[in-house]
Amino acid sequence: MGSILNPLYNAVSWVMITFHDLLSFTNNEDLQWSVGIIGLVVLIRIILIPLFVKQIKSQRALTALQPHMKAIQKKYKDDRQKQSEEMMKLYKEHKTNPFASCFPILAQAPIFFALFTVLNGISQNKSHGYLKGEYLISAQQANFFGAPLSGTFLGTSDGGTKLVAILLIAFMSATTFTTQRQLMVKGMPKMDSSNNMMLQQQKIMLYLFPIIFAVTGVNFPIGVLIYWSTTNLWTWGQQFYVIKRNPTPGSPAYEELQKKKASKGLLPNDSANSENGTTVVEEPKGQRVQPKKKKKKR
Repeated sequence: MGSILNPLYNAVSWVMITFHDLLSFTNNEDLQWSVGIIGLVVLIRIILIPLFVKQIKSQRALTALQPHMKAIQKKYKDDRQKQSEEMMKLYKEHKTNPFASCFPILAQAPIFFALFTVLNGISQNKSHGYLKGEYLISAQQANFFGAPLSGTFLGTSDGGTKLVAILLIAFMSATTFTTQRQLMVKGMPKMDSSNNMMLQQQKIMLYLFPIIFAVTGVNFPIGVLIYWSTTNLWTWGQQFYVIKRNPTPGSPAYEELQKKKASKGLLPNDSANSENGTTVVEEPKGQRVQPKKKKKKR
């Protein structure tokens, strides 16, 4: 098992050490190792941007398929197996996946486990990847607001470490909840809640993931909590940008964007008129238009 995961241990420890060394001019070991973990998040999330784009496209495709899904559910309401088969055919035909929203989390799972193992090894004086020798000793002494990076809520009796862990767990759970709620309230078209699998899935994720993070977080090292809090913050910001700049058609955010465009005269009708060579010029409001004087005949 260890030999299979060695490449991941090497990758995770190498990124952390690289950022640590880049900040050596600060002479602050606490800052260097904390930024090393945050830098790991940034690098991973940049790599996962194509997967995030695929997730958005899949979610929008599912939204467009809602009428077909409702028709299948109505037609085969007494035959669950046939209903599932027809749903799978529909997804395959339109090249979409109802579980696409989970892909970014699943893709990060191996990295998350590798980071957990590397940081756990620090407290046990056990090296993983390139984190050994002087680097291992340095990491053992590194703190985040007074809490050791390898410390856990359940694994310490220090009140300061417990407080930092609780605050990070609360932040991690809160950002998970607000990110999912932001998607449901602003980023998704209004749908009939009765027998709607996509909406039910979103509601489950809204409450289930924060609870999972809150319960399991007490076993995570402080460094892992920093990692997960940072990636949650990135997800929130990334989603906020997409909802604001390129919202799903039919969603509240899309309607708001259309209203803003209409107020600025940026709707497609205006651009279409200009492309056809015709320009509609509105008369300035509040100004009197002077009548043209007729030329006198000679």
